[in-house]
Amino acid sequence: MDKIGVREVIEIGGHTFNEHTILMTWITMAIIILVAILATRNLKEVPTGWQNAMEAVADLWETQVKALIGEDGVFLVPLFLTLFLYLMVANWLGLCPGMESPTNDINTTLGMAIFMSFFVNHAVGLMKQGAGHLHHFIEPFAPFIIVNLIEELSRPASLAFRLFGNILAGEVLIVIILELVPGVINWLPSTPWILFSLFVGVIQAYIFTMLSITYIAPSARTHEE
Repeated sequence: MDKIGVREVIEIGGHTFNEHTILMTWITMAIIILVAILATRNLKEVPTGWQNAMEAVADLWETQVKALIGEDGVFLVPLFLTLFLYLMVANWLGLCPGMESPTNDINTTLGMAIFMSFFVNHAVGLMKQGAGHLHHFIEPFAPFIIVNLIEELSRPASLAFRLFGNILAGEVLIVIILELVPGVINWLPSTPWILFSLFVGVIQAYIFTMLSITYIAPSARTHEE
C-alpha cells in the first residue's frame, strides 16, 4: 500500500499491462472461487455457515432483479451476484498490508463498466427483443440519436469513475494516516477509517451492481411494462 498509485507494468506483444492490477485481480478471483467451493461443497436443506451467507446474498439480488426487471431477468441473477461478490472482495483487498484493490485502477473499473452497461446490456436486449432493441436509439424521434449515444457513453464513464475514485481515495487516506503516525502502534489511528472503508467497499459494490441492473432492466424485459 505504500506504493499506491505506482503501477508495475509489463510488455506483452507490444501491449502494456499493469502487473500488480493483474495479480490482485487473480487473487480476488481465487478468493471468490474458494468462497463458492466452501458454500456449495456440503449443501443442506437447512443452510448453515458459508451456504447460509451465500444464499442470503443470492436472495438479496434475486429480489432486486425481480423488483427492477421482473421474472424475465431471473436468469441474470448469477451474473449480478458474481459481480457484487467480486467488487466487494476487490474493494476490501487494498485494506490488507502490501496489497491494493484492483478497483483502484481505472482500467479495471472502466472495463467492467463497459462490459456491464454496454456489452451485456445490448446482448440481452438483442436476445430478448431482437433488432427492435435498437429502436431506443431514435426515441422519441430520430434526431435524438445524438443525445441517446451521449447517454450510452456517459453510463460506463459514470460507473467507472465513481467506483475508482472512492476506492482510490480511501486507500490514499489510510496510507497518509499510517505515514503521519510512525511506530508499532501506527495502526490504531487508522482503525476507524479501515472499518469505514470496509463499509464503503460494500456500498460501492452494491451501487455499481444496482446501477448495472437499472441500465440493463429495459433491455431484459421481453415487453415494456
